[in-house]
Amino acid sequence: MHKDASPATGHGVGRCIIGFGLSLVLTVLAFWSVMGHVVPHDMIMPAVIFFGVAQLLVQLYYFMHLGLAPEQRENTVYLILTVTLIVIIVGLSLWVMHNADVNMMPRSMSVMDAVHRE
Repeated sequence: MHKDASPATGHGVGRCIIGFGLSLVLTVLAFWSVMGHVVPHDMIMPAVIFFGVAQLLVQLYYFMHLGLAPEQRENTVYLILTVTLIVIIVGLSLWVMHNADVNMMPRSMSVMDAVHRE
């Protein structure tokens, strides 16, 4: 039988139940905002993104135990560094692919025109 962890660590079953409840509520709100037609059509995507980011933060805090407490700070720093590296690598890769696409061949020229030009 599980018992709640000491208040100093805060990693108990009750904390997971709160996280699950909040995640479930945010999922239902996102679903309801789309299917219930309670959000204007042009605000559907921002609403879903908002609920998604809120759910991400809830899960990071309640399930991955990330925070600013001294015992959580190291994991939080590792996550921030990992996300920063992923953003840099993916962002630069997309930038290189975009520039390669733009600079490869003019859009107004077909492949046959390019072959006959040579």
